[in-house]
Amino acid sequence: MFEFLYTTFVVTIVIQLAYYSILFSKFSFLSTPKINYKNLPVSIIICAKNEAKNLKQNLTCICKQIYTNFELILVNDHSTDDTLNVFKKFKKQYQNITILDLQNSKSNKKNALAKGIEKAKYNHLLLTDADCSPNSKNWISEMTAQFNKKKSIILGYGAYQKINKSWLNKLIRFETLLTAIQYFSYAKIGLPYMGVGRNITYTVVNFNKVNGFNKHRDIKSGDDDLFINEIANSANTAICFTKSSFTISKPHTNLKKWLHQKRRHITTANNYKLKHQFLLGLFFISQFLFWFLAIFLLISSFKVKIILVLVFIRISFQYLIFTSAAKKLHEKDLILFTPILELFLIIIQMYIFIQNLVRKPVDW
Repeated sequence: MFEFLYTTFVVTIVIQLAYYSILFSKFSFLSTPKINYKNLPVSIIICAKNEAKNLKQNLTCICKQIYTNFELILVNDHSTDDTLNVFKKFKKQYQNITILDLQNSKSNKKNALAKGIEKAKYNHLLLTDADCSPNSKNWISEMTAQFNKKKSIILGYGAYQKINKSWLNKLIRFETLLTAIQYFSYAKIGLPYMGVGRNITYTVVNFNKVNGFNKHRDIKSGDDDLFINEIANSANTAICFTKSSFTISKPHTNLKKWLHQKRRHITTANNYKLKHQFLLGLFFISQFLFWFLAIFLLISSFKVKIILVLVFIRISFQYLIFTSAAKKLHEKDLILFTPILELFLIIIQMYIFIQNLVRKPVDW
């Protein structure tokens, strides 16, 4: 049995090294591209439900972007707080704002976003959330710079604020960093599979080409990743990871709420294309087996020196990739804690997987 587990462990190491050295290195060692700024007309769309507090803090930075050719479409999705009044106050200050107040239609993020896209005057759409703030006044310029005749989908990075002395904050940002490394890397090898609704841009033409969210309209989440999984390909997708292009969101400070959010997100992965499900699943399984088998074999005192050498090699590869990627995405404080955070994240992902098997989340 130990020989079998040892062989499985070696195979797992090989798979992990392949992911890090062949796939994730495509983003980690990528040079920052030269930016050729454009002045394309852009429709920014923000859907909000009971987000009055966040909107008061974040809309100013969006309205004051150094970009002359954009409209801002604000969609009120059945809010019961002061969201609509906040929209109206900003509209008095900025003429390029359009308000869409949904009260009679079905309350649903996809429906609200689709209504906003219908209202858009321009072909190029830039999407973010009410709890997000652009990292600079050049956010629009940076996110739209790579649009051309071929590239009509640009995947951006949605970072989370740093909270000092908070392990939950580190874990949330580590999960976000790992996810970004994956979707940026897959896009670079021509297999884009997702983006984040906090920071993404595409065209109305793309949206209409697949009839919007029609294919997955009965799935309550997935307005970002499932749509991108359906429409994105090697020819039409680019990535943007300059610091000025980031959006920054307030992270959860309550573990239970964050777990609930992740449970929702994970349910959408079952609807990805099979090739994406296989590649993402294989990576997670190899992650889990690496830690489980390493710990089990070391506790069992089986070939301890060889196991330690293999663990060292794998973690060294991981550090190499994560260090470069974390510097690109300005998450350098996470580098030192990478193995610990990864182990905790795997445990949490296993917990979420089991929870979703028992009972799918219904409160969206």
